[in-house]
Amino acid sequence: MFVSKSRVPQNPIDPVQLRSVFGDNLKKLTARYPSVASLCRELGINRTQFNRYLAAESFPRPDVLHKICTFFEVDARILLEPVDKASEEHDDLFHHPAVRNFLGKTTNPVSLDELPSGFYRFSRPSFVDDNRFVVGTFYVFRIDGRAFVRGFELPEAMNDQGLSISSYNREFRGITLKQEQGLVILAARRGATTCSFSYLARVPSFHNNFWEGYATRTVTESITGQRVVRFVVEHIQGGWREARKITRTAGFCRAEELPGYHARLMRAGHPFR
Repeated sequence: MFVSKSRVPQNPIDPVQLRSVFGDNLKKLTARYPSVASLCRELGINRTQFNRYLAAESFPRPDVLHKICTFFEVDARILLEPVDKASEEHDDLFHHPAVRNFLGKTTNPVSLDELPSGFYRFSRPSFVDDNRFVVGTFYVFRIDGRAFVRGFELPEAMNDQGLSISSYNREFRGITLKQEQGLVILAARRGATTCSFSYLARVPSFHNNFWEGYATRTVTESITGQRVVRFVVEHIQGGWREARKITRTAGFCRAEELPGYHARLMRAGHPFR
């Protein structure tokens, strides 16, 4: 039977090498446990067989491999590459094996139709002053098919909190996640010292470029100020020049000074539910 060369592995992996990699990884993973016998009991694996894995004399069956990976919170790459290399990716919180299938690469990315790349203007009530609103901008960009957010806190807002108003300190970045009826933006300043969670759903408009929802901040409850407020977002039409012009108007304002359709969606004076 003819077999296409493209379907034949060009550099097949040596089974001996695979067993060696797996054995070394297993030794590193078990090093934190004082007793191999008690570890085998927790795993429900025969100790003699487990010793053969450690000695690079045998591979586990798929069901046993799954049990080992689940227990040590690693994946099947422990068969192919040093666990130290694989564990480097665990520093990426959203791709840690414990949550990868919930928040990592397996989640569906936010598409261009759902949130186009480019500049956005947003408005929301001030978290600390019930009589004022915040109008600002942020930028949505994509890397590796994922949508990210970048922007800067208002200098006035930073100054009110006694914080440095340098661009370095004011910058925030975030990620977007798809939800069943909208999308989420999770953003923070450097070091994640403060964090915000925003939910958005698209609303009908002439250019189909508006979203509404709510924004939250991670602070404890207080008598004054709010932790959850309405949030309106507009995709800026007209490119960089229009975005730069709008950015210059960012700042605090009164309800009557909100941009046109923002004011209607903000529904100032009506309770937020």
